[in-house]
Amino acid sequence: MNGGDGEHGAAIVELRRRLDDGLALAGLTKTQLAARAGLGRTTVQEAFGAQAPVPSAATIAALADALGLPEAPLLALRRSAAGTGVTRGDAGLLGKPIGDWDPHHLEVHPSGPGVGRTPVPVLSGYVAREHDRVLADAVRAAGSGRPQMVVLVGSSSTGKTRACWEAVQPLAERAWRLWHPFNPTRADAALEDLARVGPRTVVWLNEAQHYLGDARRGERIAAAVHELLTAADRGPILVLGTLWPEYARRYTASPAPGAPDPHSRVRELLAGRLVTVPDAFDARALQEAAVRAKAGDRLLSEALGRTQTSGRVAQDLAGAPLLLHRYLTASPGARALVEAAMDARRLGVGLHLPQDFLTAAAVDYLGQEDYDDLHNCPDWKRPALAELAEPVHGKQAPLRSTGPRPGRRAPAAGSDPAEADAGGPMLRLADYLEQYGRSARRRLCPPASFWDAAHAHLSDADDLDALARRARVRHRLQWAHHLRLRADLAAAGAAPTAPGPTAPVDDHPHEPQAVVVEQAPAAGVREVSGVQVPMALHVRGIWRAEAGDRAEAERLFRRAAEGGHLEALGDLALLREEAGDPHGAETLAREAAAAGHTEALRRLVELRECGGDHPTAQALACALADAGSPDPLCELAARRQEAGDTAAAGRLFRHAADAGHVRAVHLLALLVERAGDRTEAEVLARRAADGGAVEALFDLAVLRASTGDAARTESLFQQAADAGHAKATRALVVLWERAGRRAEAEALARRTARAGRPGALRDLAVLRARTGGLADAEPLFLAAVDAGHPDALRELVRWRDENGDGSGAEDLARQAVHTDLSTFHPLHELARWRDRNGVRSDSEPLYREAACLGDADALLDLAVSRERAGCHGDAEDLYREAADAGSVDALRVLWLRREERGDRRGADALCREAADAGQAPLFALDSRWPSGLDPDGTLTPQWNPGV
Repeated sequence: MNGGDGEHGAAIVELRRRLDDGLALAGLTKTQLAARAGLGRTTVQEAFGAQAPVPSAATIAALADALGLPEAPLLALRRSAAGTGVTRGDAGLLGKPIGDWDPHHLEVHPSGPGVGRTPVPVLSGYVAREHDRVLADAVRAAGSGRPQMVVLVGSSSTGKTRACWEAVQPLAERAWRLWHPFNPTRADAALEDLARVGPRTVVWLNEAQHYLGDARRGERIAAAVHELLTAADRGPILVLGTLWPEYARRYTASPAPGAPDPHSRVRELLAGRLVTVPDAFDARALQEAAVRAKAGDRLLSEALGRTQTSGRVAQDLAGAPLLLHRYLTASPGARALVEAAMDARRLGVGLHLPQDFLTAAAVDYLGQEDYDDLHNCPDWKRPALAELAEPVHGKQAPLRSTGPRPGRRAPAAGSDPAEADAGGPMLRLADYLEQYGRSARRRLCPPASFWDAAHAHLSDADDLDALARRARVRHRLQWAHHLRLRADLAAAGAAPTAPGPTAPVDDHPHEPQAVVVEQAPAAGVREVSGVQVPMALHVRGIWRAEAGDRAEAERLFRRAAEGGHLEALGDLALLREEAGDPHGAETLAREAAAAGHTEALRRLVELRECGGDHPTAQALACALADAGSPDPLCELAARRQEAGDTAAAGRLFRHAADAGHVRAVHLLALLVERAGDRTEAEVLARRAADGGAVEALFDLAVLRASTGDAARTESLFQQAADAGHAKATRALVVLWERAGRRAEAEALARRTARAGRPGALRDLAVLRARTGGLADAEPLFLAAVDAGHPDALRELVRWRDENGDGSGAEDLARQAVHTDLSTFHPLHELARWRDRNGVRSDSEPLYREAACLGDADALLDLAVSRERAGCHGDAEDLYREAADAGSVDALRVLWLRREERGDRRGADALCREAADAGQAPLFALDSRWPSGLDPDGTLTPQWNPGV
């Protein structure tokens, strides 16, 4: 209702006065307030508008939080303004209007934290499922005057309470009330006041076991509810409840003969009124959730990303806020374990984390005081792990026990069925905490205990290799070296029986003098010297080669090759090449290639070609092609073509094509087309397409288009499109549109969009926007957006702004779900567009709003804009703000500015920040600190990896 005379009008005037004062004191625009409160811009505008309806209670609560105002007085004013306060006429009625309830006060689990200084829990969009249709029928029947009761039965956090809340919203518009018996206890409140429930009331029995399962009152409450539903003079009533399956089974089970029957009235009440809520979303619900996610629901989008295989979307949404709360309020030891797990996952370690690794890694995550406390408590790990294993809503735990599924292969000959994997306990970090850690800890380098524990306790080659690469980009060179050696050793199947020092702390670390391995050679690889397999010999040879000891490396490679290790034979060939023995290198490389290892011969082709020995390079490439590896020959042919020797290129392409190289057939077709033989070109292109290279038809069509042969061009595009080539379909749409065949073009574009390829629809929208105006193009843009094309939304935003609909452009940009951090948020792009066109005053709020939505580079562009305007001091502050928000480019700008001013110390500090995040250019790090950095960011003393 609008504000007017009397008590209600005075209340709305006072409510808006307080909001206006809060906005002024906060120094925010309404756009910024909307972003902070997590509300739509129109909703905020109407909350302040003199002629707008009274805002909802949820809107007032969100605005109060965002502005730092006390919530209770504002809500009281809102109730008075809406005429929903308790008056003489309804003082004796139970409950309050449905619209005045906060769903979280009715025990609806929040889906995630909101935004603002004191985040308010928020709900995701709602996806209706089969049980919602049953609820909707009950609500309609109750609204028509027939008393109803429905109890939803499902496991924890499957969406039961949220479903009830969504179901009663139509009744809110019809002035129904909702009563939640709660005080002094649920059972006491229900038993005392059920007789007073008035008409048009929803009785809210969430967690109905607290009412119906009460040992002294449960049966009497069931009888009172039955009376409420069957009395002719009580008016329309709706009773909604929820139960876990175990309670439903207990209350509905018939007693054994002669046994007590403690739930007879409850069983009668629940008969025919139980509705099951499944644990997982079915395919239809997942599809609907995906549509809502694309339409802008960030919470659903993130939950779908975490539950791709399980479908447990409701549990994920319900558990996420509590998982975060459990982490933030965890004991020091438990929090250290979670942070070690977060770092392990974001740096590439697999899902299953060894418990020994995490407990060893956690040490340096503790502050000194916490470390001292736990150091005096040797058994701190057990209570910390137990704390993290305790589940929250949705049966999710911050860090739970797990393990890979056992293999189901047939046993090897002679194997002992009693043998078991001796690995220790494995743990898995909750998906939501993993996602949170990737964001919150993205700029932190793990401490020394993390790298030490990885070196000592991880045994998977992929995990070790991933950590070695992450250590390298963070310029932790010493740890990168040692982890890579461990990865090589693990890949070779070698496991030290008596590990040496677990941390490479010496100034001159050295390689192990003897690697004792478990005997697990692959088939055909014989044991060498009784204790070493050929793969381990090969690894040691690589170490010696890197250290410059070519003679020892060659000796180790020969021994490994004698044991049947072909990769060692290839590396031996490359050593002979480096030693100036090309004939010996070729002989060894050909031997390895003949046995199936072609890498050395491929490398020799490159070396000969780059060295100008083209005949030898060609001979070696032909030998590779004859051995079943025609890739180098095709690459050589492409180089001949680039050099202008089309005749030689044609011969080499044909040789590679005859060896079965489909790409060679494709490139030969284009070469023949350019030479003028169109018939053979089409034959070759179809041959390539038959071999799987459909792009040959598309590329040939593009070439044919430049000659003006429209009929054959269309035919080739059509053939490629029929074979499933997306670009060919898009080309056909554009071709038909330009030829005036608009209906055919649009039909094809929409058909391919329905098949999951919306690119053609977006292309058609752009073409029509350029030629026919936005009115004709906008439905196509929107259809492309609905089909999942993100660029279509971005372009429609720009077209709207260009056509003078700035407000519509902003509203559309705000609908975007920004999950791809490699691209700008549409609001950011709109700000850049306006900035480039000189509308700087309109662009700055959009830059800041995009930054609030997770696009840190929006602040970087705002800084650039300020700098162009001559506001250099403001720009410097914004660069720092952007860097703190996660923009690595802003860090680079800052350190270059420091260097320009001669502030080497400041530049080094900023470069370290970028190194910690793994985002600094390696050349900048190598030139600054040749020996690398220690995990804490201090300089690593000079060391020699090969000694």
